[in-house]
Amino acid sequence: MILSDKKILEEIEKGNILIDPFRKENLGTNSYDVHLGKWLAVYKNDILDAKIHNEIETFEIPDEGFILLPSKLYLGVTEEYTETRNYVPFLEGKSSIGRLGIDIHSTAGKGDAGFCNTWTLEISVKQPVKIYKYMPIGQIIYFHISGDVETPYNIKKSAKYIERTEYPVESMMFKNFK
Repeated sequence: MILSDKKILEEIEKGNILIDPFRKENLGTNSYDVHLGKWLAVYKNDILDAKIHNEIETFEIPDEGFILLPSKLYLGVTEEYTETRNYVPFLEGKSSIGRLGIDIHSTAGKGDAGFCNTWTLEISVKQPVKIYKYMPIGQIIYFHISGDVETPYNIKKSAKYIERTEYPVESMMFKNFK
């Protein structure tokens, strides 16, 4: 079951959902629109290795925008910090973004109950596209969970993405090999 706009507002009032900054005009019928933050990152190496820490280079999107190229994977970040308790948040690209040929995630659209952070975006494009900081980029949809959660994400010992950040975060897959 997906939460409606009224239910999202109720859960924000109860403290089960936090969106910062929250702007009511970004609340859709059954989702909340999020925006591209001001930071992008690219991997320093052209060949990535899942067993090692692949370092990134982070830069601020210029006010005049930045052109994304099809040959690169870009890591972006949402302007919004979110916390979700008792629901599963899903991040999807807005249809207007998809119609520009921009994908905002490869496989990581689902968050976990207890996820508390900004969202790192795995951005790729079909053709060159100019983007701007703070532009609408996606929407979060909240799904009801059936049953109680034993271990929320933010307290899991194996959670790799819990340090609060305003920057994109590189893959931590290498931690699975230790």
